[in-house]
Amino acid sequence: MFNALEVVTTVVVGVMVGVEFSVAFVMNPILNALPEDSGQLGHAHGGRMLGAVMPVWYIGSLVLVGIWAVAGWHHHGTGLVVTAGVLLILSVVMSLLLLVPINNRNKTWTPENRPEDWKEQTRRWMRWHYVRLAVILAAFSLLVTAPT
Repeated sequence: MFNALEVVTTVVVGVMVGVEFSVAFVMNPILNALPEDSGQLGHAHGGRMLGAVMPVWYIGSLVLVGIWAVAGWHHHGTGLVVTAGVLLILSVVMSLLLLVPINNRNKTWTPENRPEDWKEQTRRWMRWHYVRLAVILAAFSLLVTAPT
């Protein structure tokens, strides 16, 4: 049962990292290359869609890592799992303080109501997204390493 917990947790966190990687290096470049207002409208739609799903995924990943840490307290690699959990907590805090406020504004924007600095806000969100991606990638790497 413990091995199944390790695998499920690693897969859930790994897929989350993959989604965030895709946002950074696939979806945003595609949206930014669209003509006229299409890219901004795509960012707003993505913010609404992923803004509904990702909080559950981040918190669910953190809960799974916490269960793994408690259940495997006397197993080899628990320190790596705990460190991964700390990194995931950091990613949630970063999200709440830095990314979610921008996303909450962005998801309501249309070409008619967006602020003049909308491009700068989008770039700021992207910069913080890269940092968060590095944090969750580090957490995932620790989880992959922990069972060995």
